[in-house]
Amino acid sequence: MSQSLVRAISARKNQFSLVFYYRCLYSKLLHSQDQIIASNCSNFSSLGFNSTVRHRSHQNRFCSNLISDLNLVRSTNGFATVSDESNVDNGEKLVDKKPKIFYKKPIDFTKIDANLLPTVMLMGRPNVGKSALYNRLIRRREALVYNTPDDHVTRDIREGIAKLGDLRFNVLDSAGIETEVSSGTILGRTTAMTANVLARTQFAVLIIDVRAGLHPLDLEVGKWLRKHAPQIKPIVVMNKSESIGSLDEVASEALALGFGEPIAISAETGLGMTTLYEVLRPLLEDYTVEMLNDIGSQDDVLTDENLSDEIDESKLPLQLAIVGKPNVGKSTLLNALLEEERVLVGPEAGLTRDAVRVQFEFQGRTVYLVDTAGWLERTERDKGPASLSIMQSRKSLMRAHVIALVLDAEEIIKAKCSMTHSEVVIARRAVEEGRGLVVIVNKMDRLRGRENSEMYKKIKEAVPIEIQTVIPQITGIPVVFISALEGRGRMEVMKEVTDTYKRWCSRLSTGRLNRWLRKVMSRHSWKDTASQPKIKFFTQVKARPPTFVAFVSGKTQLLESDIRFLTRSLKEDFDLGGTPIRIIQRVIPRAPPSGTGGGGSGNSSSRVVQRTTSDKRTLSA
Repeated sequence: MSQSLVRAISARKNQFSLVFYYRCLYSKLLHSQDQIIASNCSNFSSLGFNSTVRHRSHQNRFCSNLISDLNLVRSTNGFATVSDESNVDNGEKLVDKKPKIFYKKPIDFTKIDANLLPTVMLMGRPNVGKSALYNRLIRRREALVYNTPDDHVTRDIREGIAKLGDLRFNVLDSAGIETEVSSGTILGRTTAMTANVLARTQFAVLIIDVRAGLHPLDLEVGKWLRKHAPQIKPIVVMNKSESIGSLDEVASEALALGFGEPIAISAETGLGMTTLYEVLRPLLEDYTVEMLNDIGSQDDVLTDENLSDEIDESKLPLQLAIVGKPNVGKSTLLNALLEEERVLVGPEAGLTRDAVRVQFEFQGRTVYLVDTAGWLERTERDKGPASLSIMQSRKSLMRAHVIALVLDAEEIIKAKCSMTHSEVVIARRAVEEGRGLVVIVNKMDRLRGRENSEMYKKIKEAVPIEIQTVIPQITGIPVVFISALEGRGRMEVMKEVTDTYKRWCSRLSTGRLNRWLRKVMSRHSWKDTASQPKIKFFTQVKARPPTFVAFVSGKTQLLESDIRFLTRSLKEDFDLGGTPIRIIQRVIPRAPPSGTGGGGSGNSSSRVVQRTTSDKRTLSA
């Protein structure tokens, strides 16, 4: 082994200083507890060392320690690390390994990747303030909050990033749990869905209403948690405690849950958030330290945001909103895209109330998928949660990049038209807001069989033509025919969505646009050549959606028909279908006439020549 070490040192003499190695070896010998001179290590004598061997067993220990010292020297100088004896024998085959980083407290949660943050679920019976606490933690009014003692407002699982001081974690807002309901009802299905998500959760916060005291349903929820999540010990919080003077009686009752001392908070006013932070911090920190040390290198943990100044806009996260009338299959489509039962589905119309936002990866791209409530025109009869759902759906449409408008194939057959008035309103609103649009015709599985084969063909032929007629502002709107219940058409939907998003983010160079403009203007049939506007310059000033500016000279400006012609030509020549295009015109003012006086003619004889004296030479103007 000692001969192998000498050969490795000789092989690396061009990269390392042998003198440095000699000093390391000499220092090792001086500090060794057993002075070693090996009779079979005669090669060391050629390096200038004289020692004697006392124990042969110490020789192997010395060599192994020496190799580890050399590894440390090489790693600190940025060279490869020797991993084993075979690599020492072959000095050219050295393995480059990153040193493993061990994390310790305190942890900076603001630098941890969102996918690695711990997850906390808010639990409790209905109407105890789970959604209010969720909004408080994420610092946005995102979840619907409405006082309905006899009904559930939240029916799906909402997910967000909680910001509690410098603490960051994934927080889930769940539906109210009622253990005595049957499995076929809406409450039974929400409870079963909550149990499935709870299995992937690390921590839980059990909320009780301090005004009502310890309710019998709170005890049932505690038993339900012990049964479905025995590995989780929830933190008990007493919400709505801003108006209660003494909390000792309710706190003593809450001990009957068996989860420790409760915390008094107020999700509405923010009371007790500091105490909740002090309780959550050590728990989340211990879990995060253990998890990060299991993962390994720090490079895989810290976020890599803002590492590059040049960012491809088409590679940024995609915001996709699924909109449509009630009971057309929006939630079923979301579950099909995620390939899991993420939101509540059923035959009941208006089942979804909250706009559920879910993140997933598709072909290396981050997609934020939003399932909205059924869009209807707001009337005076829509009050309470129904009215809030309509307003929230409109806000989701404003924030999305691409809108997926879902239609019902059965409704198209019954109405003998592709889109109703409310669906046309949705599509036109998306165009006005400058969003990409994809139309999805769902429930095509209902048109199977020989008796429906002709109807199936007619729908696939007529729907794209009719949609283009109803929405003339956008040409080339992609239409996808799917069956969300069976999962057919999932890849086609995502392909059209990503293609529309790329076109929505597209940018065209100024030179390419002006070359295109000369060809387009030459083939356009103008009614009057004298009144033809002169576009001197055409450029794109913005993407998302593509926005262009036409610089026009003279008094004649572009008419609406001219702008429509340019818009249609852009979409056809640059494949920008399915995205709105905006064209703005700017007038270039004419330069003032040259020369002095107002009666100058265009002849060369009337040109006035002025001479200006310079310190070097005379300039003629």
